[in-house]
Amino acid sequence: MSSTIKTEYKYSKLTSRIIGCALEVHKYLGNGFQEVIYQRALEYEFELNGLQFYREFDMPVLYKGIQVGLRRVDFLVENVISVEIKAVIKLEDVHLAQAINYLEAYNLEIGLLINFGERSLNFKRLTNKKYIPNLSK
Repeated sequence: MSSTIKTEYKYSKLTSRIIGCALEVHKYLGNGFQEVIYQRALEYEFELNGLQFYREFDMPVLYKGIQVGLRRVDFLVENVISVEIKAVIKLEDVHLAQAINYLEAYNLEIGLLINFGERSLNFKRLTNKKYIPNLSK
């Protein structure tokens, strides 16, 4: 797992732990299941590894300062990393856009997009370029 730790990246140790959990799930289940199966397995793996998280966390969507809706991220880990999971044959730009929207909607700096649908686990580390430090949530 140390190969996933890049000290130049913020929260690298935490994202490495999350990716390690996802790798364990993918190693055990492989690809081909529905997203909810991976979500439940990842929830269990997070618990085994002592990670604090919320599953299907509702985040407000604001427009000019007013709430116009809610978005639900698959996981919010340690209150700082959003984790969006997919179970598709191949990640597409729309999946990346969705994961970045979650980061922006909740003003999170770092997120992960993890795809269990490919033969090998595929993950993307995302950075919110619109992140505003110290903005109250």
